[in-house]
Amino acid sequence: MHDDRTLVEARLTRVLDERIRPAVYPESVPLEVAVWNAPGEPVPVAEGLAASPGPIAVGDMWGAPWGTSWFRVTGTVPAKWAGKTVEAILDLGFDENMPGFQCEGLVHRPDGSPVKGLNPRNQWVRIGAPVEGGEEVRLHIEAASNPVILDYHPFLPTQLGDKETAGTDPQYRLTRMDLAVFDETVWQLVLDLEVLGELMHELPVDGARRWDVLRAVGHALDAIDLQDVNGTAAAAREQLSGVLATPAAPTAHRISAVGHAHIDSAWLWPLRETVRKVARTTSNMTALLEDEPDFIYTMSQAQQFAWIKEHRPEVYAKVKKAVAEGRFVPAGGMWVESDTNMPGSEAMARQFVHGKRFFLDEFGIENDEAWLPDTFGFAAGLPQIIKAAGSKWLLTQKISWSRTNTFPHHTFQWEGIDGTRIFTHFPPVDTYNCSMKGSEIAHAAKNFKDKGVAKHSLAPTGWGDGGGGTTREMVAKAARLRSLDGSATVEWEKPADFFTKAEAEYANPPVWVGELYLELHRATLTSQAKTKQGNRRSESLLREAELWAATAAVRAGFPYPYEQLDRIWKTVLLHQFHDILPGSSIAWVHREAAKTYAAVADELTGIIDAAQRGLAGDAAAGKQLVFNAAPHERHGVAAGGAAVATVGGKAQLSPREGGGFVLDNGLLQVEIDARGLVVSAYDIGAERETVAPGQAANLLQIHPDFPNMWDAWDVDEFYRNTVTDLTDADEVTAVGGSASVRVVRSFGDSKVTQLLTLDAGAKRLDIDTEVDWHETEKFLKAAFPFDIHAERYASETQFGHFHRSTHTNTSWEAAKFEACNHRFVHMEEPGWGVALVNDSTYGHDVTRTVRASDSGTTTTLRVSLLRAPRFPDPETDQGVHRFRHALVPGAVIGDAVREGFRINLPERRVGGDAGVAPLVAVDNDAVVVSAVKLADDASGDVVVRLYESEGGRARALLNIGFEIADVTATDLLERPLADAPEPELEGGAVKLTLRPFELVTLRLARAGS
Repeated sequence: MHDDRTLVEARLTRVLDERIRPAVYPESVPLEVAVWNAPGEPVPVAEGLAASPGPIAVGDMWGAPWGTSWFRVTGTVPAKWAGKTVEAILDLGFDENMPGFQCEGLVHRPDGSPVKGLNPRNQWVRIGAPVEGGEEVRLHIEAASNPVILDYHPFLPTQLGDKETAGTDPQYRLTRMDLAVFDETVWQLVLDLEVLGELMHELPVDGARRWDVLRAVGHALDAIDLQDVNGTAAAAREQLSGVLATPAAPTAHRISAVGHAHIDSAWLWPLRETVRKVARTTSNMTALLEDEPDFIYTMSQAQQFAWIKEHRPEVYAKVKKAVAEGRFVPAGGMWVESDTNMPGSEAMARQFVHGKRFFLDEFGIENDEAWLPDTFGFAAGLPQIIKAAGSKWLLTQKISWSRTNTFPHHTFQWEGIDGTRIFTHFPPVDTYNCSMKGSEIAHAAKNFKDKGVAKHSLAPTGWGDGGGGTTREMVAKAARLRSLDGSATVEWEKPADFFTKAEAEYANPPVWVGELYLELHRATLTSQAKTKQGNRRSESLLREAELWAATAAVRAGFPYPYEQLDRIWKTVLLHQFHDILPGSSIAWVHREAAKTYAAVADELTGIIDAAQRGLAGDAAAGKQLVFNAAPHERHGVAAGGAAVATVGGKAQLSPREGGGFVLDNGLLQVEIDARGLVVSAYDIGAERETVAPGQAANLLQIHPDFPNMWDAWDVDEFYRNTVTDLTDADEVTAVGGSASVRVVRSFGDSKVTQLLTLDAGAKRLDIDTEVDWHETEKFLKAAFPFDIHAERYASETQFGHFHRSTHTNTSWEAAKFEACNHRFVHMEEPGWGVALVNDSTYGHDVTRTVRASDSGTTTTLRVSLLRAPRFPDPETDQGVHRFRHALVPGAVIGDAVREGFRINLPERRVGGDAGVAPLVAVDNDAVVVSAVKLADDASGDVVVRLYESEGGRARALLNIGFEIADVTATDLLERPLADAPEPELEGGAVKLTLRPFELVTLRLARAGS
């Protein structure tokens, strides 16, 4: 037989595009359209419906950037259409290639009830099936003219990312507003041919199945009368029934499809627009669930459910009904799909506390899975947090984006820093927007790395980010792929059902230890410094507010602000979303975030001040009490207590030979040369120099920073090829009254002012930096070259620290050229180490070289301070920034932990005469108290969370500073742990035995409460 394969395939493409798809709607009549443009921000539905619209016609432009237009469409179903299925086709000017990134709409009935969303791949609204003819049609569309930020030429700087700079020019052209007859037989034929055509291209050319499908397609095309597609579609479908009925092989890969719409809680749109995106998508999905009995839809992010509940209760009612039926599945158990690298220990825990509690309270559902398909890598402390929240599974997809190394597993056990293991799945479909294309299904089966020992994978299916979720076409394709020869099988399933099957079939999956590092998007650790500072400051203030409010409640009857703290926590957690905290959102998002963080700081400071005043006693007594919120004693003030501080001695400042100054406090001697650089930091007790020979620390360096793509997200390794050391100083002067040196430098259009201070009794050099930053596409770092030989270093992560290599033996190590830390980075040789702590920076890099002069090793730590990408915010980081760091020579890991807390939790001084004893005290500094609060159920119980911080085993006594009736070990949600041993009480103290990095939550019932 002659090879006519390409001829048939080309024929299929043209006939589908030019004849069959257009025949889905064989008849149409125009609708009448009018429009009202809402002034300013979106208005309530009732106001939009009541407004008086003006004329507009198909072909007209509409929609200023970030505007809202209310379209009224009216018409009459022709009498001759009686008995047919009729739909409204409402095309606002969509580009089908951009689902989720342009204009969108939500259709309402005249009574205000929502019908469904309008999106590029979902433009229809069912009018009747069948109609009687003569029905009056009246629909209202709340249309959002969100501008296209990420266009076909992506990453171009644009002013469209903020309504204050976006202008008023209309964005879209109204394309189609019709009533049309829907021919379901032709629609089904389209899907038959799409599924078979896509399958054909994935089958081997020399296999019989491909040719069976090809011949059937050819016969179907022969059966179609191109002048009467609608009359011959049924005959064409009969020609395909045989190949569509051939079942899949028993060995076929099995895909659990999960209806899904990944909706970024903010990104290329502001938070307020996400509220509407969620309403549109959930309206779509509840409607689809009513039409498709096999379909299952899942949605994560409790915040998004809460938004619908608050802003669109009529939509939420449909969601709650579908959830109760078990087909709309809340997933993930987190408040938002947060970044997991940068949130602090307590914040990461509270993501699960608030998320899981919302789903329990609203739906009675306990989530067993963490659901994070799009997060930019996963910190090594996360497995323990997932388990402590009562969950046991994790799903993500983003690691497939890694540029250097291909992750070796799709299903595996992920082991965290404390040894906790979480059953984890990466969908091999390599997308969280699967559309059921044959190429996607085939890729999942071929790509699956656990063949031979497992055969199940998951496919999140639907358009996200305002694309409207799963479509009826995807559901129809999935039905054909349920068991189809040559394809993986597809079945709609809940995430829990997938994980249960996957875990059951894979008794001994491989284990991955440590962080799940994304080899991409590394610059998100630095972009938008003010957002990151707002987050860190909020985390610290929340710790203080809970601690002092709880202490005042127990000691002085202070009314504990349960609802206020709950609301503030949710605000902070929202802003940890994986495009807000990482700095990858538009200008509008970060402008609003700055205002939000300022308001949060004011509110929390008010709680702290009120609680401390209630504890301090007589303010007129003439004493200054120091309140110490850190978990370690300082200046004689106990952790979590208040007293008069004891500070003695004074550091000395003297001129340095050759220019500059010498700072000396008997513990540390620091030399700052005439350039304002630290050329020596000498540990007097250890007789050990910190700075590598011939090098200078606190050296500011600037690089060009123009990645190949993803500007705010990425820094490419070639940035290191060009560097400028900022060694010229405008000013190097001593500051009177303290052992401090002020250094001022100018470069480009920017200016840096630093204050280097050595305090009495402190074995650290404090470095306060102010940068007036006006560079673009530049990367600013501060380098600290240490005279230390270390093959690995530690950086803080949630509830502990994680080690990374200083060398690049493998491609995995080389790919980590920018990494995350929390409050400290620490490195050491046996017997001596050094730490650098910070108050708000996260990105850093560590490199090592061998010196020619003495063959010694220089290990250089560089902290990342500022970037200046131009997309999606063209003004990223412009303006004044302030950072605090401290260099801690001679530090063991415990010193790094202590100094990290110190710099983030400064002392507060309050007038008063009443010292405050801590509610709880630990007798081992290795055991860190991360939270002291009252229980969320308002019972009055005190909740204490603590962890082993140094990476070793620890015994400790938790001394209780109040009368208790009982102590219970709990999960993060403050529920008793069924399998935990009962805590051992000994004379008003709890005996603790902790393994490395173990996290413990204790609930202390107060006697008499």
